[in-house]
Amino acid sequence: MSDEREITIRESSNATPRVKTPPKSSAIPVPFSYNPSDDGTDENLLILLHGLGDTQIPFGKLGRQLRLPQTATLALRAPEKIPFLYEEAYQWYTSFDPLGELLEHPNPTPAIELLTKIVDHLVRGCGWTPQRIHFFGFAQGGSVAAEFALKFWRSELSQQQKSLPSPSNPTAGEYAPRSFASVVSVSGPLLSFPTLQEPCPTPLLIFHRPSPAESAVRTSSISELKKGFTKVEEVKMKGEGMPRSKEEWEPIMRFWSEHLTRRQMDGLYEVMTGMAPP
Repeated sequence: MSDEREITIRESSNATPRVKTPPKSSAIPVPFSYNPSDDGTDENLLILLHGLGDTQIPFGKLGRQLRLPQTATLALRAPEKIPFLYEEAYQWYTSFDPLGELLEHPNPTPAIELLTKIVDHLVRGCGWTPQRIHFFGFAQGGSVAAEFALKFWRSELSQQQKSLPSPSNPTAGEYAPRSFASVVSVSGPLLSFPTLQEPCPTPLLIFHRPSPAESAVRTSSISELKKGFTKVEEVKMKGEGMPRSKEEWEPIMRFWSEHLTRRQMDGLYEVMTGMAPP
């Protein structure tokens, strides 16, 4: 019959190894906690960034407790110790003026440069692709995650622009810009107004608390996120700080279920219609 469609079956192929190389401490200049996926398939990587005054240790434990399918976790410690404090308390960027007051317009550049170096190692040395890297950050860590996702997308757009055919190189192949898989920011707004020729396609979820919570996020901050990212999901729940209950974690887990990738396991086959054998 003329309307019959050819159906072929071929083994699923995966370009990256199922088990990724663990990150090396020699390539990551801050302490970290890395946990491969519990199920033995490292298809996604969730990078966890703590808030102001914390360390990577509780977020390393959180990564293990989440037990996300086919997902390794990497909790990073911020690079700067908060001055004049005796306990182990760190910041992603300089946050206080000489009088101990919070800076109104902090500069996240040191954190962005650190993450750039770390992601470069994860991609070149560990077998990850940016499209499989997710971020989760609390407060200052959430701000850094969102800012870094925009910076990475901006650099990818710049690379695409440079790859376009020109009179000196008319046969150049256009570069396809990459973006990260997702960002979850808990009470972490952007620190700068986003200026992009094209919004970042990385899906972002902003979980925040309404006033008078100390970690409340301004309405204008939500609007700024929506200018920088094409897909922004907002979750507002009463309380303070990190999500604590099953009810508060539910929208975050649902978001991850929509954006985590599942790898075709070895030996499984997928049905492909309308394609001839390779």
